[in-house]
Amino acid sequence: MNPSSVEDIEAELEKCKANLKVLQQALSEEKFKVIYLQTTIAQKKTCDFERRCNKGKADSKKDSPCDSDSKGGDEHALPCPSRLVTGDLLTLPSDYFNYNTDGYEGDTAEDRKSQDGSETMPFIDESPTMSPHLCARGQDGEAVSPTRPEGLLPGGGIEKGLEMKKLVLSGFLASEGIYINQLEALLLPMKPLKATATTSKPVLTMEQIDTIFFMIQDIFEIHKEFYDALSPNIQQWDEKVTVGHLFQKLASQLGVYKAFVDNYKVAVETAEKCSQANSQFQKISEVTLLYKPIDRVTRSTLVLHDLLKHTPKDHPDFTLLQDALRISQNFLSSINEEIDPRRTAVTTPKGEVRQLVKDGFLVEVSEGSRKLRHVFLFTDLLLCAKMKKTAVGRHQQYECKWYIPLADLSFQTLDDSDSLPHVQTLPEHEIEEMKIKISSIKSEIQKEKKAQKAQSRNVDRLRKKMNEQESCLLLHSPTIPFRIHNKHGKSYLFLLSSDYERSEWRESIQKLQKKDLQACVLSSVELQVLTGSCFKLRTVHNIPVTSNKDDDESPGLYGFLHVIVHKATGFKESANLYCTLEVDSFGYFVSKAKTRVFRDTTEPRWNEEFEIELEGSQCLRILCYEKCYDKSKLNKDDNEIVDKIMGKGQVQLDPQTVQSKNWHMDVIEMNGIKVEFSMKFTSRDLSLKRTPSKKQSGVFGVKISVVTKRERSKVPYIVRQCIEEVEKRGIDEVGIYRISGVATDIQALKAAFDANTKDILVMLSDMDINAIAGTLKLYFRELPEPLLTDRLYPAFMEGIALSDPAAKENCMMHLLRSLPDPNLITFLTLLEHLKRVAEKEPVNKMSLHNLATVFGPTLLRPSESEISKAHITLASDIWSHDVMAQVQVLLYYLQHPPISFAELKKNTLYFSTDV
Repeated sequence: MNPSSVEDIEAELEKCKANLKVLQQALSEEKFKVIYLQTTIAQKKTCDFERRCNKGKADSKKDSPCDSDSKGGDEHALPCPSRLVTGDLLTLPSDYFNYNTDGYEGDTAEDRKSQDGSETMPFIDESPTMSPHLCARGQDGEAVSPTRPEGLLPGGGIEKGLEMKKLVLSGFLASEGIYINQLEALLLPMKPLKATATTSKPVLTMEQIDTIFFMIQDIFEIHKEFYDALSPNIQQWDEKVTVGHLFQKLASQLGVYKAFVDNYKVAVETAEKCSQANSQFQKISEVTLLYKPIDRVTRSTLVLHDLLKHTPKDHPDFTLLQDALRISQNFLSSINEEIDPRRTAVTTPKGEVRQLVKDGFLVEVSEGSRKLRHVFLFTDLLLCAKMKKTAVGRHQQYECKWYIPLADLSFQTLDDSDSLPHVQTLPEHEIEEMKIKISSIKSEIQKEKKAQKAQSRNVDRLRKKMNEQESCLLLHSPTIPFRIHNKHGKSYLFLLSSDYERSEWRESIQKLQKKDLQACVLSSVELQVLTGSCFKLRTVHNIPVTSNKDDDESPGLYGFLHVIVHKATGFKESANLYCTLEVDSFGYFVSKAKTRVFRDTTEPRWNEEFEIELEGSQCLRILCYEKCYDKSKLNKDDNEIVDKIMGKGQVQLDPQTVQSKNWHMDVIEMNGIKVEFSMKFTSRDLSLKRTPSKKQSGVFGVKISVVTKRERSKVPYIVRQCIEEVEKRGIDEVGIYRISGVATDIQALKAAFDANTKDILVMLSDMDINAIAGTLKLYFRELPEPLLTDRLYPAFMEGIALSDPAAKENCMMHLLRSLPDPNLITFLTLLEHLKRVAEKEPVNKMSLHNLATVFGPTLLRPSESEISKAHITLASDIWSHDVMAQVQVLLYYLQHPPISFAELKKNTLYFSTDV
């Protein structure tokens, strides 16, 4: 082969591809024949076994079923099939049905043994990335990017989707047939075993048979019915055929599998006991496929993922397949909770089993610097490790930084603890800038993917850039201290972003410490072996950043989540109770809202509504606390929370559920406590739309010029009163303007200002200060156009981008002078107020940049025409579009020396280009 031109090379390449395809097809067919023949042999040998057992039944004598000393049973011995049904029967040809990429070699009995030698149930990975369509393996065993079969690339329309769906179903139907054969082969010995159970020489007792073969018959019948119903649908395949109801019915019968799983451990132990006591049964027990039914649920779940990928959302199957997938995933998750302890175990040199209970990435403060660590909690010790730097292509390894035996571990009390050491911290404005940069990079990646000539190199470069920013954010954002102490050594400090997470770690450790633990000292070799095992045992593989997520994973919700916390029940004693709400954002959780403290009650009824801003959020957490009023227990560290957590729970933010116009009511159960709440979501693109008020009176949604003219004032009354009240009693409030006020209080104040109620001042003095701050923000957000006007928005964006300080100064001052007088005077009033708030930053934690981040996008945002001109469609793009510039505009004026309205109007030497 010596092609001389590009055309010759391309022709030869196509020829090689065609030859390879033929060879792959032939290989697949041969593999399938192997599987079929193995099944046939197994069935025939089992039938032979059944005949021989029946033949010897009349000659049997009564004896103990599992007596290892019994003799004279050779004439009734079970013939030893080389394999009743080998472990590879479920595995299908990788290229023929696309449901296994590892050939047809199955797990051996040794593969299914744990490190302590006991039979284990395999861990079930319900992740869609386990699907061979979504995940393949390279030569080194590492995951590589998936590739679709040739001829089934995206963009083929409905016909291609239909073809792909049929291919997936055909492969699954074939594997169902093999699975049914396996179950049938597994059931065949049961009949002769039951026949011998009533003789004098039983192989097993009826009780043992029922235990080992528990639920197999039921599972067989379920899948036989499913197979018989699915087969004709595939044979008569077209776009009108529906199969979703069949998968939904199959998923609804997973209760049978649950009963099988609950009995699994007893079944295996019984089989092992009988194998040791009876050589006849031992020959069968080596190949008992008791783990196959659970493996089948995993396969079904992967098929559901693939079917949904190729089913249009308006197809009748879509919602049914979604429901079946949800049921299957929930089932697998519940199974994994039981399997995990058996899966994540290592054996110590003394023969004891050390199990991994929990692991995750935490930020440790070491020598005044923040370090990202991977922390592993075992049944008897806590190990802190970091990932070693390895050469490209080599397996990653951990390096142990330190470990503490749980018998020696304690949590430092507030009385004992020293103040926090000096920790390297980034200013809040840099944290916010990182978030905005991350959002901008996400937007660039989306645009790059949409481009017709998208370059994968550009996307990879942007992903790498985003990963760097997200990793930096994850390292520098946590502030909640988590201190642990070694009784015989030093103390260690972690910083967490969420009190929920800190509570989980503390509770997991305390639960293990209730057991009779002995202090352990690891030799250097033992420590090396344990650290080496961490790579395989870990359950958290990547730091929680979006750049590590798959493209088809949900990007989360962008907009505003409205939550009403109704009440909580289940408390045994009266207490002072309140709740906090956390949501995930940029890979970590942050506290967003807090209810009032309901004093001395067992059934608090808050009925408080909050508006929570979401930035790619997928989960809502609720924590219920008992308020601590004992001043002696208060800690000097502002970030330390001393109130007792009574319960905690979380709920996934399913877009289809929360994006309804109606309120969605839910309940979170936590340690016997039930918290009732309702929620609904408003997307960011909808929240950007300003709707002018149709009413003639009122102040909300009414032009600022109309309000000031009606009131005969320079600044609206609502702005003056809110500012006055905040400066009177809220300027020292931690997170003022950042912490959400109770939505019902804000609505009450809105109604009072709109109606010009006489007792508005009394209401203000009684109202929670965060509600007053929230009312002021709401007023500016509901103006028919932003305070800095739609007309001047493009000029503000251009002005802040200028590099020359003098030119920027002239431009920015000229733009202020171009504002209508009511807008300008109100803006200058707000500006001076925010500067006074920032002067108290050491107390209220609100810097100029924090305040600019809160108010910038409210006072200055693009009009709908600007958004449509920019062709922005995604909510995440809308969030990131110009946000950095909006914040920078307000920050520029906040950092500027005091600006006088009179001086501004007198000065005519400013930049004078038309805007």
